[in-house]
Amino acid sequence: MAIEVGTRAPDFELKNQHGESVRLSELAGERAVVLVFYPYAFTGVCTGEVGAIQQELVGLQNDSVQVLAVSCDSPFTLRVFAEQEGLDFPLLSDFWPHGAAARAYGVFDEAKGCAVRGSFVIDKAGTVRWSVVNGLPEARDVQEYLAAVAAL
Repeated sequence: MAIEVGTRAPDFELKNQHGESVRLSELAGERAVVLVFYPYAFTGVCTGEVGAIQQELVGLQNDSVQVLAVSCDSPFTLRVFAEQEGLDFPLLSDFWPHGAAARAYGVFDEAKGCAVRGSFVIDKAGTVRWSVVNGLPEARDVQEYLAAVAAL
């Protein structure tokens, strides 16, 4: 079960597509976070979802808000995916320990070995203010992210 709105967001440190460490708690006090877990790079629904985020990036990411997308793919896979799709936001690898961040947020599918489609908007204080969790085949609506960010 996914963590609930109003709870403290679990901290994590993951490598981005360039091999750089990104720690959620380092953004606290400075930026809110749109945290998007997705199953796998290069799959149809996931590619569509990250493409929609890229198209709306001006409304989702700025000096006050950071988008972070997380999958269990390796950083090497995520680098090629980001380059191929023209993505201008961090793609974080939850590869090892496999799915640890997704498990902390309650969005890891043990049977499939990947995250389900869980999204969380975390305020600057580190509290989850909005969330949505969809099954593997169900794309999320980027307009919901925009509304959640606007409500911060």
